[in-house]
Amino acid sequence: MTKHCIICVAITGSLPRKENNPAVPITVSEQIESTQEAFEAGATIVHAHVRNEDQTPSSDPERFSRLKEGLEKHCPGMIIQFSTGGRSGAGKERGGMLPLKPDMASLSVGSNNFPTRVYENPPDLVDWLASEMREYGIKPEVEAFDLSHIHQAATMNKDGRISGKLYVQFVMGVKNAMPVDRDVFDYYIRTVERLAPDAEWCAAGIGRHQLTINEWCIAAGGHTRTGMEDNIRLSGTELAPSNVALVRRATEICDKYERPVATWQEARRILDLPMPT
Repeated sequence: MTKHCIICVAITGSLPRKENNPAVPITVSEQIESTQEAFEAGATIVHAHVRNEDQTPSSDPERFSRLKEGLEKHCPGMIIQFSTGGRSGAGKERGGMLPLKPDMASLSVGSNNFPTRVYENPPDLVDWLASEMREYGIKPEVEAFDLSHIHQAATMNKDGRISGKLYVQFVMGVKNAMPVDRDVFDYYIRTVERLAPDAEWCAAGIGRHQLTINEWCIAAGGHTRTGMEDNIRLSGTELAPSNVALVRRATEICDKYERPVATWQEARRILDLPMPT
């Protein structure tokens, strides 16, 4: 298979470091350094959250701005994707950083259960986030936690609420949401290909499932996501030492299946994103 594989690195997430891996980058400077290492190892999309000084999740546009400036300086050409996830704020606060015009932003188009709460994405908020992304020229990465989310994304694409070629990420392995199931994974792929034939897709495996999902994606011709937001262990009780270690693991799987790792230029062409000026 000669199709290039885009590797996304989700560097931080929204859980406090004390409950996570001590090596997870938290400060803006740590995030920039970690992303640069991952970029040089083959990651071409960075999925980013930011934190307050006390490590709590933040939606502060100023922090996102400093992160974006540093990433553009030290990772030229890399695709910057900001999270609009629910842990970083409530309501429209979740999209407060979109005027910064990152290349991409995550967009959850429906609600689902998380381990201890409901991840709420009501239709009016989804439509508002999508409209902000259209206004600022940001490509949504649709985070599909359920089959219905793929159908909703295809509907929004057809009626213009999501413009351009769809990019859909299957999120599998979140407790109380969609488990890691190969039949479901294969059906997700068929559903995307049926509803949006021109779409690109990837998937994220949470926790111990990350390696499994990485391999399924790469073997099936999709793109993949790795990083310490989703998984803090290499295996068993062994903590992952860094984001770059997880990216290198993904590139090894690409080698196994003879999938070239996309450069940032190739990734931008695949996703119909403009080249930086």
